[in-house]
Amino acid sequence: MEIKFVSVKKNPLLNRKEVDFLIEQYSKTTPSRLEIKRKIAVELKSPEETVFVKKMQTLTGSNITVGIANIYDNTKHADLIEAKHIKKRNIVEEKKKEEAKE
Repeated sequence: MEIKFVSVKKNPLLNRKEVDFLIEQYSKTTPSRLEIKRKIAVELKSPEETVFVKKMQTLTGSNITVGIANIYDNTKHADLIEAKHIKKRNIVEEKKKEEAKE
């Protein structure tokens, strides 16, 4: 999986970076949201908890996925701004299991 950043814009009002990305995957399956989240965090040197993948779409008949992600300055800002369903999609599986038990 190779990730290319189409644009990285700083949004000082919301304390975040808005990232448009393009991924060329070598396998036939689309990478998971969490794999992409980890890759973006490593490439842009950000903590994984502050990265939220908002949208991903694999182009029909190709091995290219395009998407949008937000990287916040800290988790406090992310909790205030991001929608619940986006936060839930970006939770690591271990945390999902813990929340289901409660």
